[in-house]
Amino acid sequence: MESAVDIESLATWMTDQGLGAGPIDNVTPLAGGTQNILLRLTRDGRDYIFRRPPAHPRPNSNETMRREARLLRAIAGTNVPHPALIADCGDESVLGVAFYLMEPVDGFNPVGQLPMPHAGSPAMRHAMGLALVDGIAALGALDHQALGLADFGRPDNFLGRQVDRWRSQLAGYGEFADWTGPQALPSVDAIAAWLERHRPADFTPGIMHGDYHLANVMYRPDSGDLAAIIDWELATIGDPLLDLGWVLATWPDGSGASTVSVTPWEGFPTPAELVARYGAGSARDLSAVDWYHVLACYKLGILLEGTHARACAGKAPRDTGDRLHSRAIHLFDRAQALIR
Repeated sequence: MESAVDIESLATWMTDQGLGAGPIDNVTPLAGGTQNILLRLTRDGRDYIFRRPPAHPRPNSNETMRREARLLRAIAGTNVPHPALIADCGDESVLGVAFYLMEPVDGFNPVGQLPMPHAGSPAMRHAMGLALVDGIAALGALDHQALGLADFGRPDNFLGRQVDRWRSQLAGYGEFADWTGPQALPSVDAIAAWLERHRPADFTPGIMHGDYHLANVMYRPDSGDLAAIIDWELATIGDPLLDLGWVLATWPDGSGASTVSVTPWEGFPTPAELVARYGAGSARDLSAVDWYHVLACYKLGILLEGTHARACAGKAPRDTGDRLHSRAIHLFDRAQALIR
């Protein structure tokens, strides 16, 4: 991973930015939620987190990096916990890609086995769940226009575009040989039709994270408070209530088919408690919260099915594809239960 970064060129650029002098030391790869390259490094006694696109960037990877840096700069000084941006470089000639530097976060990601004291305290785990929705309530309350993000997304008809966007994505999987097809997903057409019939008439645009769940946050090591919301690559201006729907769609429901696994789970809030907490911290109308939950199940189920389709064609590991297909089925079943 380190080999994907020209450290000497990075050091030269950092010097030009007034970010220390001398060699870059202690370069350590970090695990991230995506294929983006994340390194921790030290220069002149100061620690930095470096982020760039994957070693084999996608067509939009550099623009995604520029957008992430712009968003982090815009929300600096707000009450939304996030990694502080130090400097960014959208000029691809420096390292061959866009990149940025941010402050290290003193915290941990909760996926998998929780550390102590969180693992030993149901009350602390309850606080973790409430803090999760506090984060998006605060994000959705920001005035994106005042922060200079008026052109950061396309909020016009945002909800009206959703079903067709994801229905087209699902149809596109037909290019993969031997895919089991949309008919293997329960009630997918009926769910789409319900979403179109019950779509909220309007909404208040705001900043949304776009992939908000327990895997994309970090918690403080000594409390249930959020240390930072991370992985902003899908952030846009849209309907922030879809972030709440995403939390609900990824929240374990006791069936064992959870999208995000955290152990131990006892003590985390119920979905109803999450919604109530969001409502207490937001002026948004939550009367259609089930619609956002169903939309999130629909969208996430289609995204997961994409890996299954690629696995059917031999372009992804079969066991991974089968596991995600099972989760997609569970999400469509969950959507159907909500509709009923």
